[in-house]
Amino acid sequence: MVVGVSMIGAGYWGRNLLRNLQAADEVSLLSLCDTDEGKARRLLGEYSTVPVCGSIDAVLEDSRVDAVVIATPVATHCDLALAAIEAGKHVLVEKPLAASASDGAKMVQAAKDNGVVLMVDHTFCYAPAVRRLAAMVRGGELGEIQYIDSVRTNLGIVQPDVDVLWDLGPHDLSILEAVLPPDVRPAAVSAVVSTPSHLGRPASVHMSVRLSNGAIAHAYESWLSPVKSRRMVIGGSRRIAVWNDVDPVQPLVVYDRGVDPAGPDTGAPASYRSGDAVSLALPGDEPLHTMIGEFVDAIAHGCNPRTDGEAGLRVLRQLEAASVSHASDGGFVTLAAGEGDQW
Repeated sequence: MVVGVSMIGAGYWGRNLLRNLQAADEVSLLSLCDTDEGKARRLLGEYSTVPVCGSIDAVLEDSRVDAVVIATPVATHCDLALAAIEAGKHVLVEKPLAASASDGAKMVQAAKDNGVVLMVDHTFCYAPAVRRLAAMVRGGELGEIQYIDSVRTNLGIVQPDVDVLWDLGPHDLSILEAVLPPDVRPAAVSAVVSTPSHLGRPASVHMSVRLSNGAIAHAYESWLSPVKSRRMVIGGSRRIAVWNDVDPVQPLVVYDRGVDPAGPDTGAPASYRSGDAVSLALPGDEPLHTMIGEFVDAIAHGCNPRTDGEAGLRVLRQLEAASVSHASDGGFVTLAAGEGDQW
């Protein structure tokens, strides 16, 4: 099946989506829509035959367009997605799904009512390392999850429309959902932020997610670091996995090391295990390419993608809980029933 697609938005992330849409055999890119038509033409390049338009109306009226990909400022996601959904188009939205959980809920309900696919671009959920981590966690290879630590920092990009929590937080929260076993869910969220006066918005955040099994997942995210870091440690009762996404040689290493209960006659509080460390081989699949393939499959077969609207909505609810937390001195905000549930 070849899906006719129009992309809306020719900004920073749009160029990455555009490249993968053009490379996908199962996609026919019919148009690029942006209010700045000159920017859209420059993004396509002078030799492209893909037409440019400045209004979404032209996209929605085109019967050849089966689906739209939205890569625009967060505040526009809901209105653009609802218009597309009501026109019978399937929708893929850049993260986060919407600017609020209430908007996200409207989008999810509209997609159900109109029988179309709604998917959010939680890119890292399609990374080979995350898929391998999910298999290890859910297969019991790491044992019971005891803690998760993530560091996601860089020098910028300072977003004009969202703070660092809403910019980088969706990555860690969506990865958390992708790897946790079905019987473990986020139960409460806390966040403490730093807001430099010259930026006027939070630029660093320490976010903690209390899990239903008593473990804690922690993420430090910042726009202010001179060193790019994308590192996650998943500590289990049997093994510990370390994913370093900026290490091209050993991106995923599993350590047979940990702290075990001491024997009853040792008099020590714990014993320490120091076994082998194994570097795992990973395929070189580009996450965006895999994600677009899953979007097409969901349209063709009527199935839910792993990052469907419901998954995006759960992330929004956790982001809102984190926002409430940092506005009230960083205390834990309990998630209501269903807000952290797995799909």
